[in-house]
Parts: sequence; C-alpha cells; structure tokens
Amino acid sequence: MLLVRAFRLSVMAALVAPALAGCMGRSGPVAMVQPRSDLDALAYDQPAYASPPVMVSNSPRGYAPVPVRYPAPVSSFDAQYHLDAGDRLRVVVYGQEGLTNSYAIGAGGNITMPLIGSVPARGMTPAGLAASITGRLRNGFIREPSVAVEIEAYRPFFILGEVAAPGQYPYVPNMSVESAVAIAGGFSPRAKRDEVTLTHPTADGVYRAVVPLGTPISPGDTVLISERWF
Repeated sequence: MLLVRAFRLSVMAALVAPALAGCMGRSGPVAMVQPRSDLDALAYDQPAYASPPVMVSNSPRGYAPVPVRYPAPVSSFDAQYHLDAGDRLRVVVYGQEGLTNSYAIGAGGNITMPLIGSVPARGMTPAGLAASITGRLRNGFIREPSVAVEIEAYRPFFILGEVAAPGQYPYVPNMSVESAVAIAGGFSPRAKRDEVTLTHPTADGVYRAVVPLGTPISPGDTVLISERWF
C-alpha cells in the first residue's frame, strides 16, 4: 500500500508542476510608482508619490514605459490685470501674520495696511503692487520682506437697458457681452440685439463702442442694450 500511495503522489506532482510553472511565467501588467522626493513635492505642489506609473508589459522583451504628457503652462489672467477701486485683494507678507490680510481698494485707488499706511494700487498689476509693498516694508520696518498679492474678488461690471434684470454683477474672468446678458436674465422682448454699446474705462479716459456679442468685457465695464422701435 505504501508503494502504491507513493507512486500516486509522484504522478500528481508531475502533473501539477508544469501548470504551476506556466502560471508563474504569465504575470499580468503591474503598476510601479516611483516616489518623488519631498523637495520635488514642495517645488511642484504635488504629493510625494505623484510620479506617473510605469507599466510592465507581458512582452518577454521587458519593460514598456508609458509615455507621459504634461500640460503646457497656462498664462494667468491676473498677471496682466490692472487694479482699480472695488477690487478686493489678498496680501500675504510671509512670516508676518499681522500684515497678511484681505484689503479692498477704496474709491481713491489705495489700500491701507498696518505700519506703512496708504499704498496706491490703482492702475498697478498684482505683481507691481507686491513690489511696492515690499519696498515700503523694507524702508525701516522689515529687513527682507517677502510679499505676494492675489485677487480675491474683481470689481463688478454693469449691464443696463433691455435685459430682464439690469444692474451690477460680480465679474468672472473671460466673460463676454453675451455671457453678461445671460447673467442679467437674457434680452427683453424689445431688445435691439445687434446693437450693444460697451463702455470701458482706461487710464487715458473712457472707451465706448458698439460691439458684437462675442466681445470680451473687463471688470468695471458697462454694457448697454438698446431698445428697438419696431
């Protein structure tokens, strides 16, 4: 009996071994994530394990890395934006909690901060205002100040005339005359849709023109929808 049992076990082992070998040779795709260093995470504002996975193919030739496409940098609307009364800013002075705060640009075109008082902001870009604040703080207050300025809320735009709800509305970047009309509830039944007057204040005066619906608008602009007479 012992000889028969040993014979049966040897036969089963001979049958199972090729199957196990085949299973071990056929491994599916495996995702391998390589960690980034903490410095990379801080520099690029990404998690430490944000690297794209590298896929291992079934091919006997070895690894087949997946190509990665990174998005192109997007230019910021705020970088070229010129500040004016009604804009609300977030001013960050690194390491100075008493100075870091939200500031509204008043009717005179200035913001008022502790230590340095009134700072002109009208007509400046956020980066230009940050440089101005830095210079004032360095002049007898903070040895090496580091300042950043970002826009919390833009000054509103105005839409008048033949729309459902004329008035003042918050501005959103990349708005057009058409989207402004939509925010105001759409055209009224008597609206002259092919004649829209856009008023845009500039440093040299006021620009006014009849424009198509796709024309972009800026904070502080006024859109006037005329009335048709037939």
